[in-house]
Amino acid sequence: MMLPANDVRVYLALGATDMRKSIDGLSILVSQQLTLDPFAGHLFGFCNRSRTIIKLLYWDRNGFCLWQKRLER
Repeated sequence: MMLPANDVRVYLALGATDMRKSIDGLSILVSQQLTLDPFAGHLFGFCNRSRTIIKLLYWDRNGFCLWQKRLER
């Protein structure tokens, strides 16, 4: 089980995100649109227009991790 540290913050991007974006595209969104540091170790959440897919991006010691979940109604 993944347990975040006490100082980890969770940021959710408002609006719809193109879910074809992978780690590189999402980290660019974090740095340019959210004006945050993608290497800070915080969790960054993105969802698609119909809110059926969620992606979480975070930096873990030596690389990015990308989690994707498809939501069912």
